[in-house]
Amino acid sequence: MTPEQLITSRAAPLRLVIFDCDGVIADSEPIANRVTAEHLTRIGWAMTTEQADEHFLGMSWPDMQVMVEARIGGPVPPGWCETLNEEFHAALDREVTAIDGAVAVLLELIEMGVPWRVASNSSHHQMDIKFARIGITEHVTGRKHSHHDVARGKPAPDLFLAAAATEGVSAAECLVIEDSATGARAARAAGMDCLGYSPRHHDAKLVAKGAVPFRSMYELPALIRQALNQA
Repeated sequence: MTPEQLITSRAAPLRLVIFDCDGVIADSEPIANRVTAEHLTRIGWAMTTEQADEHFLGMSWPDMQVMVEARIGGPVPPGWCETLNEEFHAALDREVTAIDGAVAVLLELIEMGVPWRVASNSSHHQMDIKFARIGITEHVTGRKHSHHDVARGKPAPDLFLAAAATEGVSAAECLVIEDSATGARAARAAGMDCLGYSPRHHDAKLVAKGAVPFRSMYELPALIRQALNQA
């Protein structure tokens, strides 16, 4: 299925676009993967940046801790999550940039009057650092949903359902923009259509979890206009 076919096959009008944060708005995943790999190598799980991406893309810290402890055969060191967070936050504050075209898409949706929200397994503090660094704090204020706000983060549907409930729309009226299989699983569990941002290759993992891949953020405004014209 192509993105255009997904849009034309929608069963309900589009009333809300829900964006993931990392890898969709903020180009933070390479930073997170590097910091995570370095940290886990120090505590006993030798790992490359590429392996960190494969293991943990889209995962919340609590779910990640379960995997780490199973691999190292015992509890993580005291304060490990706080230390990892501090290292990650410092790197974000120095390095994070926006995904190409993402800010332009958000601003265009505002001009079009299309409601949008952000639903992320990141904490609010992490999102605040990223959005401040890329200069969109004023635009995302009041639109953010963190895994800390709900009972379960992705791949559970809670975050996306909370975003829809806040906007007062049904799941069928939402369109999710994701880049991870974890996020695509959450969208499917929520009963929402999902476009999977995959700029470098056709991502079979996204497809397997129900997302329809697309290559460029610059494609989104036309797709969203097409969905609105079908309403």
